[in-house]
Amino acid sequence: MVISQTSERGRRRRGRSADAAPPPSRDVNYRQLKNPFPQMEVFPAEHIADMHETALRTLQKLGVKVLLPEARRLFAAGGARVDEDSEMVFIGREIVDAAVASAPKSILCRAGARHRDFTLELGSLVFQPGAGAPNATDLERGRRPATGQDYLEFLKLTHHFDVFQMISPQVEPQDVPTHLRHYFTTQAQMELTDKFPFFFSRGTPQVMDCFEMLSTARGLSDDEFRGNAHCYTIINTNSPRTLDIPMAQGLIDFARHGQMSIITPFTLMGAMAPITVAGAITLSHAEALAALTLTQLANPGAPVCYGTFTSNVDMKSGAPAFGTPSHFQASLAAGQLARHLGLPWRSAAGSASNINDVQAANENQFGLWGCLMAGASVVIHSAGWLEGGLTVSFEKLICDAEVLNMVAELCAGAQAGTAEIGFDTALREVEPSGHFFASSQTMERYNTEFYQPHVHDYANFGTWTERGSVDANHRATAVWKQILDEFKAPPTNSDRLGALQDLIARRTSEGGAPPES
Repeated sequence: MVISQTSERGRRRRGRSADAAPPPSRDVNYRQLKNPFPQMEVFPAEHIADMHETALRTLQKLGVKVLLPEARRLFAAGGARVDEDSEMVFIGREIVDAAVASAPKSILCRAGARHRDFTLELGSLVFQPGAGAPNATDLERGRRPATGQDYLEFLKLTHHFDVFQMISPQVEPQDVPTHLRHYFTTQAQMELTDKFPFFFSRGTPQVMDCFEMLSTARGLSDDEFRGNAHCYTIINTNSPRTLDIPMAQGLIDFARHGQMSIITPFTLMGAMAPITVAGAITLSHAEALAALTLTQLANPGAPVCYGTFTSNVDMKSGAPAFGTPSHFQASLAAGQLARHLGLPWRSAAGSASNINDVQAANENQFGLWGCLMAGASVVIHSAGWLEGGLTVSFEKLICDAEVLNMVAELCAGAQAGTAEIGFDTALREVEPSGHFFASSQTMERYNTEFYQPHVHDYANFGTWTERGSVDANHRATAVWKQILDEFKAPPTNSDRLGALQDLIARRTSEGGAPPES
């Protein structure tokens, strides 16, 4: 295609620009995002109020089974009625109200570098990739039980993309023994990324090890560590209405040390929750309130994030389904309840597809937009998740990150000042029937104005064919391999890392810390 410019003014400007310095490269900062989308409501306000009241009535009249004796003692000391024989705890609404009042509405999350810090509150927007899968998959190595190498590679990919502000549990490195696994994953997070880290709640010994490792690597005193949230865990209730020993202990341990718990009842409509959206979310809300109350009884003011992960099952097979209309509606309802409480909250995307195909893309995006329209503060499983959480895919993570980047671009908002309207630098320069390729405004902005994709291909069919007809899935393979090949870890303090390695070596020689059941 031959591009001509009929404006003499345009030719003169092109001549001057040829000698000018090249335009700046695009500066991307997706680290402190705000959700720009209007929040949708699926139920009227009076129905949300009724769901909240029903959840409170459920806690007071039906109760929650709490398997950890220490947690039952905390509930009893806080005024709840406890039946030790049945392990049931009946929580009055005044206890829940006090807990909601003491839970912080804004949580400063301190990462390994100050430019990685972010604040969780209503209106903030934080993404985390797929988490906790036992398997990994990619086009070259196939589906397999996840290994330590997979964990390290996913960690590097998560660090690479600015749009992931938090490190996720990623995959379980099953070739690392469970009593040593927390050393491996924590050391990797301290050495390979400066983003906000994740620790599993698998018993007090492992949690205390992780806290000590983080404080050692980051050079934090006990007071500094307890003064802000430096890490987080995810707490899943056992629906319906059960809080098991490791999860209850995790809530207590993290709360007492000032670290953040993201409470997530995992409720599937028609299976471990009522089949209706309203019924399932009411149950999820009750369980979240019970867990939140435990954190505040352990330490009033402890950072805690309200959460839900509610979708439906396929009633033909009983398998979990994600990215469905019911999943979308459940996210909207959870957002309404979170705003009713005034707390930052977590939702989730994800896919039940078995491979990175159009089903996977459709489900993840539909679930993602449910989270965005619901006003979620944290979106978990936003990239890479397959098989309802059984697998994380390298290619899917890359493809999903493309969408998240574009969402992050929308968070910046469009500008419409004098420079953007461009009367003198664009409209005046171009004659009727001309083009804007060489206008001053275009020449100043062509390298920075538009989002530049990392996996999408905007070439026409002929050019795409000449390049080998490579589809997005295979382009994603090339992308993740290049990222890993070129990866550079952020700067670290060698003395602190040495102390961390010594600590791990000593604890390993002492036998490690097996997870508690």
